[in-house]
Amino acid sequence: MDHYADEVEDRWGDSTAFKESKERTSKYTHADFAAAKIDQEAVTEDFAIAFGNQVGVRSAAVQEIVAAHRAAISKWFYECSVEMQKNLALMYINDDRFKAYYESRARGLAEYVHDAILAQR
Repeated sequence: MDHYADEVEDRWGDSTAFKESKERTSKYTHADFAAAKIDQEAVTEDFAIAFGNQVGVRSAAVQEIVAAHRAAISKWFYECSVEMQKNLALMYINDDRFKAYYESRARGLAEYVHDAILAQR
């Protein structure tokens, strides 16, 4: 896990989001991390259900999931703007680790989540 922590700090250590996330998470208990994971998994499940039901990425229902995704990040880690969320969406398809997280749920889900996030106004 330290490998990932080092990578994150190397890539984003100077950013406000990184500093805010580090400050917040330094105070978290195991229960807090478990709750954050539950929130993250719930949003991912909602994306997977919408994807499986072929709900369009621009639909109000999917855009509500996009907002919930951003809200979960803001709640647990750092204030996530739409612009920051769109940057994350790029990682979801360009970083094999992030892509594997979504693809483990359903083939094509990473692209769907990416497209849904980019469809925001």
